[in-house]
Amino acid sequence: MVKGLRWLVPKWLREYAPKQLPADVVAGLVVGILVIPQSLGYAVLAGLPPVYGLYAAILPVLVYAWVGSSNVQAVGPVAITAIMTASSLQPFAQAGSTQYALMASLLALMVGVMLWLAGRLKQGWIVQFISRGVSAGFVSGAAVLIILSQLKYVTGAKISGSTLLQYASSLTQHLDSVNVPTLLVGLTALGLFLLNRYGSSWLWQSWLSDNQAKWAGRLFPLLLVVTAIVLSALGDWDRLGIAVIDAVPSGFPSFRLPYVPLVHDALDLLPTAALMALIAFVSSSSVASTYARQRGEHFDANEELKGLGLANIAGGFFQSFPVAGGFSRTAINVDSGAQTQLASVITVAVMVAALLVLGTLIAPLPYALLGAMIMASIISLIDVRTLRSAWRYDRLDALSFLAAFVGVLAFGLNTGLVLGLMVSFASLIWQSSQPHIAVVGQLGETGHFRNINRHNVVTFRNLLIMRVDESLFFGNSESVHSQIQAAVTSHPDACELILIMAAVNHIDLTAQEMLITLNNELVAMGWRLHFSFIKGPVMDVIEQTPVIGQLSGQVFMSTVDAVNQFADKNP
Repeated sequence: MVKGLRWLVPKWLREYAPKQLPADVVAGLVVGILVIPQSLGYAVLAGLPPVYGLYAAILPVLVYAWVGSSNVQAVGPVAITAIMTASSLQPFAQAGSTQYALMASLLALMVGVMLWLAGRLKQGWIVQFISRGVSAGFVSGAAVLIILSQLKYVTGAKISGSTLLQYASSLTQHLDSVNVPTLLVGLTALGLFLLNRYGSSWLWQSWLSDNQAKWAGRLFPLLLVVTAIVLSALGDWDRLGIAVIDAVPSGFPSFRLPYVPLVHDALDLLPTAALMALIAFVSSSSVASTYARQRGEHFDANEELKGLGLANIAGGFFQSFPVAGGFSRTAINVDSGAQTQLASVITVAVMVAALLVLGTLIAPLPYALLGAMIMASIISLIDVRTLRSAWRYDRLDALSFLAAFVGVLAFGLNTGLVLGLMVSFASLIWQSSQPHIAVVGQLGETGHFRNINRHNVVTFRNLLIMRVDESLFFGNSESVHSQIQAAVTSHPDACELILIMAAVNHIDLTAQEMLITLNNELVAMGWRLHFSFIKGPVMDVIEQTPVIGQLSGQVFMSTVDAVNQFADKNP
């Protein structure tokens, strides 16, 4: 291959082994067939005609398959980006209208550009600043709102809103407009979906093998969709007031320029697009990196950003809405045996076939069934386990979870995420401002020094040895100073203070001034200040400053050297 054109062929294709083909074909067919109704439902969730779910599963998927970082991640329409699309576009256009669809494509383009630029600027590290509590709380809150947003399809009433209170108020106002046949279809479908998801242990495994039961559980939603279509057609459900999706337009998504907004509209959409890009990246990278670790493959967060970005940019010009890596479809892809992104290419072929063939065949499909399917699949995203674990082991992360969760329900998706991030960052700042500093003693005759409150150690009458377990900066300097002063006061017989600096990676200007002040205070009390284990990069910063120049004591390579020189070993 010509070296200059090598980049046109994805790595997985250059290294493709023929033995991988059967597994990829099977996985691609399985995923394609199973996610057709899911894709239709997510388009409805986004406020778009159902066919847009198939559009979003064609070109963006092909682009990611060519340039994405993961060999097995299945990209496409997902619940979180769908609900965020609906939430952000609600003030601008009527759901389902042509302008709404064009603005959804604009949102995909904006999200794609942001992701691609972040990848080019190597900003993949940013995912480290989204704590598990924030992401789980946001997704859990969004899941509740998604479930509430489907009530209008399951009940047939015009229930709307963007917060828990708004949905509750709207439901109260429209109770008298609930369509009973629609409600029966919706509740029956919801019950069957939930039974299949959470009762499969006795529903299928009692009379099928484990492998057969697994596939029965996966194929059941598709079977239920086909059954509903047949019953709806035979029973003329639309005449009973049960809304159906009508014929899906045949043909491929066409090239269209996204809506060109006014300046103030673009500025209003920008924060939402940024948050959506962040959520899409966090969810996609978590899925892709997890499977990369399991398969022993390399994962590059920056390549993932560029791949997702280009996928959304392409979708922005071909009637898509924002896409991301899907939890469920990726799991199905992997479990079905996918080896490379050829499986995703096969999935696209299935979607293309669906567009060409389905047409009027799925026209009788009730919206109530799509709504019930989404509700059943989203329940698992309400992450009670993470909240319970965080409350038990890390209360600050639990507070971040609750801030994001309650914020989403009370104020909407964007505000909820921002609240969660603010609480998370505030927790980080608080933790940094309360550094752990331990008074330590020598562990026997070894060179190890441990906390006097946790270990049986040797202490020395004239020495106070303290270990600083954080870098020193303006946010914790006062706390460090106070803790050291309290320890000095409680050791009146000592006159030598040794600070172990092994865990200190940086000392900023404020912290340097604190150490200078501390040294002067100790001198006035007849003490001397010593340092041990100062790291080279830290020493490079402070060796020309008064911290070292005016130091009353010495700098030691090890704490043992300081103890051997100054310790009064007489009782």
